[in-house]
Amino acid sequence: MTSTQPDVSSLYRCPLCKEPLIPEPSEPKQSSYRCVNRHHFDVAKEGYLHLLPVQHKNSKQPGDSKAMLQQRRQFLESGAYHPLVAALSEQLQHLAPTRLLDSGCGEGYYSGQLQAALPDTEFAGMDISKSAIQLAAKRYPDIAFCVASAKVLPYRDQQFDAILVLCAPFELAEVKRCLRPGGYLLLVTAAPKHLLQFKQAIYSEVRLHSDAIQLLPGFSHQRRQHCHFMLEQLGAEAYLSLLEMTPLGWKLPQQQKQLLCQSLTQLQADFYIDSYQYGS
Repeated sequence: MTSTQPDVSSLYRCPLCKEPLIPEPSEPKQSSYRCVNRHHFDVAKEGYLHLLPVQHKNSKQPGDSKAMLQQRRQFLESGAYHPLVAALSEQLQHLAPTRLLDSGCGEGYYSGQLQAALPDTEFAGMDISKSAIQLAAKRYPDIAFCVASAKVLPYRDQQFDAILVLCAPFELAEVKRCLRPGGYLLLVTAAPKHLLQFKQAIYSEVRLHSDAIQLLPGFSHQRRQHCHFMLEQLGAEAYLSLLEMTPLGWKLPQQQKQLLCQSLTQLQADFYIDSYQYGS
């Protein structure tokens, strides 16, 4: 089976006035969109929409930097996090969503991997980082990517059967608005021992991540899957890429980071995948 590209002509709403965004009728390749209030948005050459107004930015260049994104892509494409991808694929194959949003999708690795596992599902992805979405749209042209804020999702109401939030911020009210009744939120968070060996080398007193299940009003918690595995003998370069793509990378000077990664032989990866159903 081949992948299915979303019908983006009915997907978006204007981030300024919240009216539906409609493809320009003179544009067969949907190279621009306009709402009834004449707010206009062009599709970038890479194929994504930029739907992040300046008033929704929290900095001049919000989101991950190009350097962090390059480290992230290099590490993820090594397949080191395949057990997490496999666990997510299994859950989503069981749920069989018609349309899924990867909210905070970064450079698109998980969107692309999951699309390959669910070829009949329409995929959309958004991130506040323009650099991330540029990389994502180039690599995965059959996914509808846009630059936007999770606080004001640029989608019409009830567009998705499932929303994935993988170690990213989200606005619960916006998730509710964009999910169809009975739809699912898959929330991936760091479990207590995630990257424990990094923390032990950086901090004199290590604080573990919480194991509490978040209570989300309007949602019923369906399932928690504990996905944990060891990253063994990856080599200093791969460990350094992982360190650089996390906030822990800001805690040490470059030489100490390199020495730490050269000394590592294994590293704990530890995640929770919590599944919530909306309105049940």
